[in-house]
Amino acid sequence: MSVFDPRIDKHLIADQGEVVIDEVRKHWAATVGAVLELLGGVVLLFLLSLASPPLPWLVAIALGGGVMAHAGWRILEQKTDRFVVTNMRVFRVHGILSQRIATMPLARILDISVHKPVIGRIFGFGHFIFESAAQAQGLREIRFVGDPDGRGLTIQRVIQQAGLRGSVAGSPNSIPPVESAAPEPVTPASPRHDPPPREPAEDWLTDARRRERQRLAELRGESETQSHAPFDPDRTPTAPIRLPR
Repeated sequence: MSVFDPRIDKHLIADQGEVVIDEVRKHWAATVGAVLELLGGVVLLFLLSLASPPLPWLVAIALGGGVMAHAGWRILEQKTDRFVVTNMRVFRVHGILSQRIATMPLARILDISVHKPVIGRIFGFGHFIFESAAQAQGLREIRFVGDPDGRGLTIQRVIQQAGLRGSVAGSPNSIPPVESAAPEPVTPASPRHDPPPREPAEDWLTDARRRERQRLAELRGESETQSHAPFDPDRTPTAPIRLPR
């Protein structure tokens, strides 16, 4: 089998950190038809050897051996068919002489359907059907997958861990992202300046009246010191009055 081994390791993108999560081989039920065909070829070869009149041995070997060779090819084809799940994609490698590879990135997987027929539920196998974003793709149906439920959950976990699907809100496993708040800049306290005390309204009014008197005196050409003092009749100089005798 080493000659026909698909050698999965050489298909990995090792420099990008791709690793194999699960390597799926065909379930043994996939080879039942080929095994029955092989047994049929053996029986046919035996019956042809007992035919009457006996057939030439070359014809018997050709008929029985052809059936057996075809059955062996089918068994080998199923044994070399691998479905691989990595942390970046899923791909299938199959073929004996000519090898074919079908790849699908995890980002393109929209849905995975699992079909389990009655006989599959009894013997533990099923079929995967992939729905992708591309209309035409070479990796749509994977048949005879053992433990389909467990492997389906494995693919879902890989997609979830890759961050391609958001967790369901309110589920027990959903953890909201924690955003670290940026530290607020510390502003130094500015010195407190108390406003100057306000002068009483009376002082302000007195000062305004004084400036107004100064302005009027300047317009009249008089100084503030020459402004008329308040009238005092006792201090008013008067001439003496002579009364007749």
